[in-house]
Amino acid sequence: MADGRTTPLSVFLSLLLLLLLSAANGLVQDFCVGDVTASDTPAGYPCKEVSEVTCDDFVFTGLGTAGDTSNLIKAAVTPAFVGQFPGVNGLGISVARLDIAVGGVIPLHTHPGGSELLVVIQGTICAGFISSANDVYFTTLNKGDTMVFPQGLLHFQINSGDVTAVAIVSFSSPNPGLQITAFALFANSLPSSLVEKVTFLDDEQVKKLKEVLGGSG
Repeated sequence: MADGRTTPLSVFLSLLLLLLLSAANGLVQDFCVGDVTASDTPAGYPCKEVSEVTCDDFVFTGLGTAGDTSNLIKAAVTPAFVGQFPGVNGLGISVARLDIAVGGVIPLHTHPGGSELLVVIQGTICAGFISSANDVYFTTLNKGDTMVFPQGLLHFQINSGDVTAVAIVSFSSPNPGLQITAFALFANSLPSSLVEKVTFLDDEQVKKLKEVLGGSG
């Protein structure tokens, strides 16, 4: 039963709590605009000196311009990640614009660093993702519709209409990362024999895909 006396352990725990609270309060700051001339780290970019920060660091104007969709996938992504938009450094957010021409596709891909929220602002998009249990969730999205793609899961977007589709996507990370499955498999120098083993495709198919996507081996 407590007798109201303090013990060395309770004193130590109280001091530790005070130190932790003091350290946490000392780290509180309004922002940490990324110094993108330095190296990125898992914790983000180092902060620019506040005296060097300007309003431009908190503004990104590129999402008002359509991306160039004259490419293999007939789609373009205009990112406003920390590398292009230093003001989001350390804030756990970023944004991008998707332009998908008629017949275009954002192939199966993942963002290992963050979840994605998509809002359609023009056209029609068939979008979906695959869970770690291989369950598939996909639907057709129209103007104003929103869909979320959980962090790290394979997902895709396809223009399923007859006009260019446009969407704004936001992320729960200033640098969500990107890996496109087809490019990861066929746009590298991994020997074709190994790709055939891990994909169950035959040699002709693998070499054809490597040629189309720029791989070798």
